[in-house]
Amino acid sequence: MLVNPQLLGGIGVSDSRKLGVVLGEASPTEFYFVADENKQPSRWEYVVVKSRENVDGEEVDVDIVAQVDTVYSLSMALSGKLSLDVVEKIRDAGLVDRKLFAKARVLGFLHNGAVLQPRRAIYPGNDVFRAPEDILKKFYSYPEEEGLFVGHLITRRDVPVSLSIRGFRRHLAILAQTGAGKSYVAGVLLEELLKKGATVIVLDPHADYVFLSRKKDGGKFSDRVSVFRTPESTGRYGGEVGRTIPYEVKFSDLTLEEILTVCGISEKWTNIANAINNALEELKKDGKGYDLKDLIERLENGDSDAQRALNYVRRLSRIKVFGSATTSIDKLLRPKHISVVDLSGLDDRVSDYIAFRILSSVCEKVETQQYKYPVFIFIEEAHRFIPSKENTLSKKIVKRIAAEGRKFGIFLVLITQRPYKIDSDVLSQCNSQIIMRMTNPEDQKAVRMSSERMSESLLNDLPGLNVGEAIVVGEVTRAPVMIRVRERITREGGADIDVVGKLREAVREAEEEEERREEELKRELDEYRSIVEG
Repeated sequence: MLVNPQLLGGIGVSDSRKLGVVLGEASPTEFYFVADENKQPSRWEYVVVKSRENVDGEEVDVDIVAQVDTVYSLSMALSGKLSLDVVEKIRDAGLVDRKLFAKARVLGFLHNGAVLQPRRAIYPGNDVFRAPEDILKKFYSYPEEEGLFVGHLITRRDVPVSLSIRGFRRHLAILAQTGAGKSYVAGVLLEELLKKGATVIVLDPHADYVFLSRKKDGGKFSDRVSVFRTPESTGRYGGEVGRTIPYEVKFSDLTLEEILTVCGISEKWTNIANAINNALEELKKDGKGYDLKDLIERLENGDSDAQRALNYVRRLSRIKVFGSATTSIDKLLRPKHISVVDLSGLDDRVSDYIAFRILSSVCEKVETQQYKYPVFIFIEEAHRFIPSKENTLSKKIVKRIAAEGRKFGIFLVLITQRPYKIDSDVLSQCNSQIIMRMTNPEDQKAVRMSSERMSESLLNDLPGLNVGEAIVVGEVTRAPVMIRVRERITREGGADIDVVGKLREAVREAEEEEERREEELKRELDEYRSIVEG
C-alpha cells in the first residue's frame, strides 16, 4: 500500500473507543487505517466503522464489523537507507515521527439478526472505533435453544461465543496438529450437545472420551453417558468411568454380504462367495446355531473353492468382537445420550469393522424412521477410517453420510490431526470447520482446498494460534471467528501425562526406597553386633 504522507496528520480523539481513521484505498472486504499510537490496537482486535448500504431496496446506515489483520509502524524521518550513526542522532534529537497503521478484514454487518456482507467500499476519512461489546455479542451468539457455548473471543474475553447447532446439518471438521487441543474442543461440544438433548455416538480409538460422565473434580457430570468396550479394548480406567457395556457381535448374525466385505472378497469371485454361502446354508439347516469356528471347520472339509475361501475367512479370527449375542444398536441410539465406543488398542481392521457395522446400523435405523431424532457421529482419528489413498470398510458408509446424511438427520463431526490424509470428498462436505494450530504445509493445503470460507489471511494465522485457540468458519457461525475455547466441565481421557510431576514422584519414591534400605542395613548391623557382643 502506498501511503501519502499528507494524510498522516494528527488525529483528534473525542471518543474513548476511537482508534483511528480510514485512509488510502478501501474496498467492501478490507480497509487500512492510521491508528492512535496511544491506543495501540492489537492484531485480531475487533473494530467498527460506519457505512451506508442498500438493503432490500432501502438505504440504511450500518456498523461494519472488521478484524485487525496486520499492525505495522512507519517513520518518515527514519525511512530510506540510513547509517546507524544518523539514525541514533535523529533519535537522540527527538525527531523520530512514529505512525501506526493497521489493515482490517471486513466480517460484515448485522441486519434483522443476520450477518450480511457489504457491497460498497468504506470511505477514507471515516472514524474507526473499537467494537462495542453489545455488537460483538449479537454477532457471535444465538438463542438459548440453538447456541452451543464454546468459548470467548481471543482478544475480548468479555464476549462469549456460541455456535449454531443448526450449522451441524452440513457437517463439521475439527482440525489441528497434535497437542493443539482438538479432542478438548470436541469434549466441549459434546457437553453442550448433551445439554440440548442430542443423540451422540463417538468412535474413540484412544479412549479420549471415556471419562465424559465425570467432572474434572471426580464428581458426576451425567448418567446419560455410556462407554461400550470390545473384548480387546485397552483403555486404562477403573470404576471412575461410570456405565460400561460390552460391545459384541454374534457371528451367526452376519449376512453373507458382511462376511464377504470384511474378508475382502470381491463380488466377482463368485465361486468363493458361493462356497461360503453353501457352508452357511448347511450350518443354518443344522438348527443348532453356529460360530466362526463352525464355519471354518465346514470349509476345511469342502472342495477346492471352499479351501480357497478358507484363506479369507480365517482373517475373521483377528476380529475379536464375536460373542454370544449382538449388542443392539438401540443401546447406542438414545435421546439425550452419548455413547462412547472405546476402540483403544484394537487393530485398524477391527476398528474399521466395528465403525462400519455401527454406522451402517445407524443409517438403517434413521433412514427407515425407526429412530426419529437427529444423530451426531463424532469420528476421532478420522484419517484412519476415511483415508485418501486406500479403501476401508467404513469409508463407503461415511461418504454416504457426508453426501446424504443431512436429509435423514445424521450429522458428522470429523476430528483429525492429518487433514491431508482424509478423503478430500468427505472433508469438502464439512461446510463448517474448527481449525486450531497447524504448521504442516500439507495440512494447510488440504484445509485451503476443502473450505471456500478459509481465506488466505485466516490460513496464515494458524501457526500463530496458542493451545486452546481456534478459528471457526462455516455455517456454525455467522462470520469467521477466532476463539479461546472455554474450560471443560468433564474430565479428559486423552490428556498428556504430567511429565514433570511424574518425574518428581519417581525421585520421591527412589529417595524413600534409599531411606528404607539404609534403615534395613542399620538394623541388620545392629543385630549382628548384638550377636557378636553376646
